[in-house]
Amino acid sequence: MNLNSLDKILTSVASGKTTVDDAIESLKYLSFEDIEYAHIDHHRSLRKGFPEVIFGQGKTSDQIIGILEKMMMQENIVLITRINKHNAEKVTSHFPDIEYHEDANMAVWKKHETAMQGKGTIVVLSAGTSDIPVAKEACLTAKYMGNNVESIFDVGVAGIHRLFDHKELIDKATVLVVVAGMEGALPSVVAGMVSKPVIAVPTSIGYGVNLGGLTALFAMLNSCSSNIAVVNIDNGFGAGYMASVINRV
Repeated sequence: MNLNSLDKILTSVASGKTTVDDAIESLKYLSFEDIEYAHIDHHRSLRKGFPEVIFGQGKTSDQIIGILEKMMMQENIVLITRINKHNAEKVTSHFPDIEYHEDANMAVWKKHETAMQGKGTIVVLSAGTSDIPVAKEACLTAKYMGNNVESIFDVGVAGIHRLFDHKELIDKATVLVVVAGMEGALPSVVAGMVSKPVIAVPTSIGYGVNLGGLTALFAMLNSCSSNIAVVNIDNGFGAGYMASVINRV
């Protein structure tokens, strides 16, 4: 339930086109809906401007389908993150209009194209090719939240001249999302080049002492570049969401 949907219901009641009883039925699950294995937060669009996102990891395909069936009745767009290929194939066979992005482990259902809400351009960078799935998750999240998004992949510090070749695009960004595994150095470099906010995303990509992304996380938290904020390991969704919020201000 978003603001436009609520406005239509109330306007229809005020004009006499909809009865009070019908309006009550439409608003019955305005707060949340209990379907036993999930309490679906239909009110989130009104509170936050974007619907609840389905976290696919650990859920069965039947559970995802059940949640989708309820959300599609009230929302214009639904994102499913961390959905594996097996579950995605079952979900898309049930809902053929869902788009599955295997490179980001994400699926999207939308009633219509998302209106632009961002005021500038969000630029997403990955240090390595192996970091692209997390970077893609950030890209798609920001895109479907109504932003212009550009991406630059495989420009890590081991070949830093590759990064400098994209300085014009980096300079025009309103917000930057920088994704890196290994030693996690790229966000500090990028933040040192610009005056814009940089959202750093550590990934679990790296050899043993990378410790599943902890080394990159600690490096980013210890950055001496003061315009960096850090999200959790592999959390491309969180970075894309925060970038979108910043880009609306």
